[in-house]
Amino acid sequence: MNISDARAVVTGAASGLGQAVAQHIAARGGQVTLLDVQEGPGQRAAAAIGERARFQRCDVTSEAEVDASMEAAAAAMGGINLLVNCAGVIGAGRVLGRNGPMAGDFFAKVVHINLIGTFLCDKAAAALMQRNEPNADGERGLIVHTASVAAFEGQIGQAAYSATKAGIAGMTLPLAREFAAFGIRVMAIAPGIFHTPMVGSMPPEVQESLGRQVPFPSRLGRPEEYARLVESIFEIPMLNGETIRLDGAIRMQPR
Repeated sequence: MNISDARAVVTGAASGLGQAVAQHIAARGGQVTLLDVQEGPGQRAAAAIGERARFQRCDVTSEAEVDASMEAAAAAMGGINLLVNCAGVIGAGRVLGRNGPMAGDFFAKVVHINLIGTFLCDKAAAALMQRNEPNADGERGLIVHTASVAAFEGQIGQAAYSATKAGIAGMTLPLAREFAAFGIRVMAIAPGIFHTPMVGSMPPEVQESLGRQVPFPSRLGRPEEYARLVESIFEIPMLNGETIRLDGAIRMQPR
């Protein structure tokens, strides 16, 4: 598949990695529907991208909203052949913090957004992709998960976040194996330290310190680099069932 033929849904697309992916797809001739719970920023992001983009408000923790949003996106674009899951929260906090043990509801909220939200989007998109006409390889679509290096080297304070990202990486292969019967691939990307809005809000000296921790190149990752990897995965059909680290060879320390 060529990226210019993409009919993509990108979650968490009002900012950060998701917005970069949406911009990249549209700039190369594809169509994209941006999903995000932030309506104002999402509308502005879609308007800035142009006529190949549209916005749909969606809370990925709501199965009904996810199903309706996917149906609306498919109707608007003439189908879906690419889903990129970028919606998520950091959910930082120690299990035994200064104010006492972490509340179970806090942990559950992070799981619901990051992990269950990804699953809900996966199954809704796959149900639509299976209707696509297959290409010469028998392919009908691609699903991309956003994991994290925290799935493998979670730091202190990342128990909830790391659990969800490990879960996202862990369900990539079984989904790829199941969806193979329908010609749908499933891949995951595990970014390292990227220049997202959260990092961008930190003081410059903190950003520089984070960048220096990366062996090479010694800088923060750029969202467009994530978007370029999505394009490569979309266009190389043999990539399936794997988690790719995009991290400049960093291995996170305990804190």
